[in-house]
Amino acid sequence: MSATTQDLAGARDLAGARGPSGRPDPGPGGRRAPCAVRRFAPHLAIVVVLLVLLYPLVWLLATSLKPADEVLTSLKLLPSHLAWSNFTTAFDGISGASIGRLMANSLIISLGCVLGNVLSCSLTAYAFARLRFRMRGPMFGFMIATMMLPHHAVLIPQYIIFNKLGMVDSYWPLILPKFLATEAFFVFLIVQFMRGLPKEMEEAARIDGCGPFRVFWLVVLPLTRPALITTAIFTFIWSWNDFFTQLIYLFDPSKYTITLALSTFVDQSSQSAYGPMFAMSVLSVLPILLFFLAFQRYLVQGMATSGLKG
Repeated sequence: MSATTQDLAGARDLAGARGPSGRPDPGPGGRRAPCAVRRFAPHLAIVVVLLVLLYPLVWLLATSLKPADEVLTSLKLLPSHLAWSNFTTAFDGISGASIGRLMANSLIISLGCVLGNVLSCSLTAYAFARLRFRMRGPMFGFMIATMMLPHHAVLIPQYIIFNKLGMVDSYWPLILPKFLATEAFFVFLIVQFMRGLPKEMEEAARIDGCGPFRVFWLVVLPLTRPALITTAIFTFIWSWNDFFTQLIYLFDPSKYTITLALSTFVDQSSQSAYGPMFAMSVLSVLPILLFFLAFQRYLVQGMATSGLKG
């Protein structure tokens, strides 16, 4: 009996040393380590990519605090001592225009472009998505084809038109085209979103006596909020960062935006002041960052839903 008991105990020990498939159990560190590596490897890769993407911003912030003699000569990321005078010079602005004036000019242009694009593109998209009229398909295709047209191809005709209207050296050439639905990308984005909306609410509003404009304003427009916020975010960022168009139409330094100020930032000796220029660059990024952080949830929602609607 004692031998049989010992044999049974040994068989149980041998079975416990094997896994569920009958193979020997690798022990506590056998399979857990590879599984842990596979689980944390994607997160580690994402962190590495994030650090690579954030490095230019870190370098910009560090360079804005470097003394003038270290901006181009020192290879170190961190400055030897913090030069807060760069931000003091940046707040003074250029040619009598302070940083507040430059920010206000950029804000006026950006908000005007946002208002124009949201109103005109939403109305145009509603016409293409919901209304029925002749040549709707060819006109929509022609509008989409304008997305492949380079901006420089129409720059000279537009400049001649605005020059004859006496609008050069003002904000009108930068804002007025946005009220004419000239951004085909945003029209297409909103059209794709509106095509996925249910038509029952619009039909109920028409039965109650609402016309096309009231249906658009009371029913369709509130439901299109994610696409409209996406349009507003992209328009604000693109208008704030625009340089070439503002360079063509703006001549007076008092009307310069912060983007133009960065390209013409010089010190009293007419030499490039890199420290204050990088400090002004940091200040110019802050409004875009705050605007994006405030509406990033709607940006992801609008892009996802607009891209899936056909």
